[in-house]
Amino acid sequence: MKIIEVETIRPQIQSNLVFVRLRTDEGLTGLGEAFFGPKAVEAYIHESAAPILFSMDNANPEHVMMALRPYVGYQGSGAETRGNAAIDLALWDILGKSTGRPLAELFGGPVRDSIRCYNTCGGTQYMTTLTEMSSKNWGLPADATKPNDLEDLDAFLHRPGQLAKDLVAEGFTGMKIWPFDQAAEASNGNDISSDELKAGIKVLSDIREAVGDKIDIMVEMHGLWRRPAATRILKGIAEFQPLWVEDPLRPDAIDALVRLRQSVDMPIAIGETSVGRRGFQPLLAAGIVDYATVDIQWTGGIGEARKIAALADAFAVPLAPHDCTGPVSLAASTHLVMSEMNGFIQEVSRAYLRTWYPQLVTGVPQVVNGILSVPEGPGHGVELREDIDSVGVERQLTKR
Repeated sequence: MKIIEVETIRPQIQSNLVFVRLRTDEGLTGLGEAFFGPKAVEAYIHESAAPILFSMDNANPEHVMMALRPYVGYQGSGAETRGNAAIDLALWDILGKSTGRPLAELFGGPVRDSIRCYNTCGGTQYMTTLTEMSSKNWGLPADATKPNDLEDLDAFLHRPGQLAKDLVAEGFTGMKIWPFDQAAEASNGNDISSDELKAGIKVLSDIREAVGDKIDIMVEMHGLWRRPAATRILKGIAEFQPLWVEDPLRPDAIDALVRLRQSVDMPIAIGETSVGRRGFQPLLAAGIVDYATVDIQWTGGIGEARKIAALADAFAVPLAPHDCTGPVSLAASTHLVMSEMNGFIQEVSRAYLRTWYPQLVTGVPQVVNGILSVPEGPGHGVELREDIDSVGVERQLTKR
């Protein structure tokens, strides 16, 4: 089976996303995606990856990924890694379709039929414009006096108690918030004032006051902090018993993370920006990972994510895949977490699931009462909508 066409599709309603669709000489198609820097990824795919794909007679994912390994760009989630991951997602989709089996079965069979998920509290326009992690990219509503039921970021900043009640009413048992990010931006992560600390703590306090222990709180810190200020934050929020604090420091600051762990006894989730087995291994070996939040796309694709899951399991670390990078990644992550013994929980964004995901694709995993089920159909189950051009897209096609 040979790849004969490589197509990229960039939707206007999410300018940070690029879909990658591969077509085989047997008429099968596979869908992948990459998030952040889509034009750079698109250029890499058509200029560098496509000629290699066309030169190969075997479209097996592992075989192709070996051929696509870059000489430079492999130590981070650069355009090469993200582009290769998008191709890998599409190749696994083709493999599933060629065998008539869903990915979870190809991974050895699901070990569970459903899994708990938590809502990451971004809004409908979260991360839609810039390729940076900053409040300028939060997509907050222009008129905060007219709250939207899905503007969860605005809600956790200004109405955290009500948001928690709404999520509990929908069946969610976990929510992720990032109430300290703006303070990090103000000091470049070096310091947090007493007022800033109190403001962030109040968000957690309001949630606990509204719903008690009915919902787990995950506190995201996006790796924006340096150790002294991060230590103050963790000590300040300890009484509210968050399920975890996520990326309190950059994941490559291993020595500092060890010292942070020694200073504060709090579960740490880490890994969405860690790349591959070699990115995770030193974190796991240092004993600073309580939950592995691998991003199936940013880490290099399905093949690499499966190896990370096994590596995490060897260190008795549960798997909690990241999702804020598109519907294909969510579907593939759901298959992964369903099929791994250490699969613990899957992140979702209800704002995405109810707005731009279904505007672009079909087959997205559905959340019912805070629970995800195994996606149906062969491959990962997600397909571009036939009318996707109606929302505005830019396409590029390269043929063998």
